[in-house]
Amino acid sequence: MSVIWEPRLDAEAQKWRDIARQATKEHFAPIAAEIDSTGRYPWESVEVLRTTGLAGLYVPKEYGGGGASLTALCSVLEEVAYGCASTCGILAVYLLGAKPLMMAGTPEQKDRYLRGMAERGEGISFGLTERGAGSDAAAITTTAVREGDGYRIRGEKWFIGNGGASAHYVIFAKTRPDAGARGITAFMVSASDEGVVVDEYLDKMGIRGTRTSNVKLDTWVPESAVLGEEGRGMRIALGTLEIGRLALAGQALGLARAAYDEASRRAVERVAFGRPIVENQGVSFKLADMATEITTGRILMYEAARVFDEGGSVATLAPITKLFTSEACKRVVDNAVQIFGGDGFCRPTPVERFYRDQRAMEIYEGTSEIIRLVLGRAVRQEAIDRREAAA
Repeated sequence: MSVIWEPRLDAEAQKWRDIARQATKEHFAPIAAEIDSTGRYPWESVEVLRTTGLAGLYVPKEYGGGGASLTALCSVLEEVAYGCASTCGILAVYLLGAKPLMMAGTPEQKDRYLRGMAERGEGISFGLTERGAGSDAAAITTTAVREGDGYRIRGEKWFIGNGGASAHYVIFAKTRPDAGARGITAFMVSASDEGVVVDEYLDKMGIRGTRTSNVKLDTWVPESAVLGEEGRGMRIALGTLEIGRLALAGQALGLARAAYDEASRRAVERVAFGRPIVENQGVSFKLADMATEITTGRILMYEAARVFDEGGSVATLAPITKLFTSEACKRVVDNAVQIFGGDGFCRPTPVERFYRDQRAMEIYEGTSEIIRLVLGRAVRQEAIDRREAAA
């Protein structure tokens, strides 16, 4: 019996989890250290994601995908992150690329882009962030101006996951620059379109097997490239970030579990002062805390996924889950490094890599500070509503 709580998954989610577990064991985990060391993008892993159906896991079945639940998605991301955080990051971008189309795509757009993802492994990257507009997404400066029977998109996007590797991008641009968030529109742009250029790749601390880049745009797209309605882009962005925060929880928990398993093995095998270090309270208490953090995070994530799958709102539950799991992962990995001692600070010890991989999780899909700001506003509004109801 595992100390860490195990979720009860339905047959469909179990099927996808088992596929992910096998692919991770056979393909992703064996090259995790190498792609971290070299920063090489693992195209062979992308092919495995395609052939196993994991790339199209979240794509509806009518477009060639797996039609999986969010619960299944979270379990898959946990398994992949357990073996390779970089490959999990690549997969998360695929799944996030599907969400805007599922929310707002026309049947023609879905058939082209979602089917391309599921059947041909064509990635779709999310292009919202800019150099001067990260957390303040409404401050983007990329514009889309009417030109003929389409739009001329000009600007530059930044911190693009899978940039330069994806076949397509969801690009958010201002069609009404003076309207703030209400003037933002989403567009489907292909990497092969004239005037779409990736010329800068970021040298990251962790998850180094992923690609993170800029995307420069001076390109024309037809009217049919508009995703949803003009001026409704921010709604699409926020809806995507909602599921992205739960996807990140899966990545964080998979990485935390890997750190916990490495640390517990080390604690049993390493002998100091004549006995295994696990027999010292200073070590066993750390492991107890780690198991508690992972169990708590798992319960949060799978409950949030269940609520989402049943049609409920996760407007506050998703950021709560993201905040807790990303910071719990940090604490778990930090304890794992401490249990390893000096070895934990050195390569090629796995926990050294985990320590670097974890750090991004408190930044993307909303920094911890922004998440607390979002939740703080929700708490304030709830208190005001209660006061007015009681008046």
